[in-house]
Amino acid sequence: MHLSSRETLLASALLEASDTLTDSFDARRYLQRLSDHCVELLGARAAGVMLIDGGEAVSLAGSSRRHEVALDLLAVQHQGGPCLDSYGTGRPVAPVSISVAHAAARWPHFTERALRHDIAATFAVPLRRRETLLGALNVFVPTLPEHTTPPEDHWSVHLAQALADAAAVGLQNHRVYAQYRSLAGQLQGALSSRVRIEQAKGILAERWNTGVDQAFLTLRQHARRHRLPLDEVATGVIDRSVDLEKPGGGPGGPPS
Repeated sequence: MHLSSRETLLASALLEASDTLTDSFDARRYLQRLSDHCVELLGARAAGVMLIDGGEAVSLAGSSRRHEVALDLLAVQHQGGPCLDSYGTGRPVAPVSISVAHAAARWPHFTERALRHDIAATFAVPLRRRETLLGALNVFVPTLPEHTTPPEDHWSVHLAQALADAAAVGLQNHRVYAQYRSLAGQLQGALSSRVRIEQAKGILAERWNTGVDQAFLTLRQHARRHRLPLDEVATGVIDRSVDLEKPGGGPGGPPS
């Protein structure tokens, strides 16, 4: 069986959408690539993604092709548009004729701006991961002859939805990955701090010929007295940049 170029491009786009488990991940660039794939696969004039949180747009990303047009058509939707409708219902907004929507006063600000950019039709699909909605993907279709209306291209909507679903999974996976990386870093920092404190306790106990409990008490008292993190004081003891008073008085530094 021979795969068409469109099927090959779609497979590549879906694979790319899953590649988010990296520290160098850039969400804006990632969503721009998603928009670029829509433009290429659907023959659209432009496409863009609106990330939404709490009903408010928090991030916009447009396709490389006609980037400013895509961003303009996303930005004007703060007063209504296909992205907010798709996000609000969690369902696709089927292809809509811009001229018809404008005449019917549907999304007046958006449709007026779309007509200025010679957009003939638009549709949107939600970015969703199961029950979690992240935003919407908006596709802008090129100008069509006046005597035609945009076709009810269900295949295009399904393809866009597949890309949006894959992107939502990729975004969620990266969010979880980043949380685990942050937690791992915190745990590693806490472990390293504990090791330094134990090392400083041992150094002081040996230096003063006392118990490690007494050494730790003195270490902690010094940190509190000088309002310093305990780990910072411990590090100073290890590298000999901090001298503590021996419990009961007397020199606290290392013997000469």
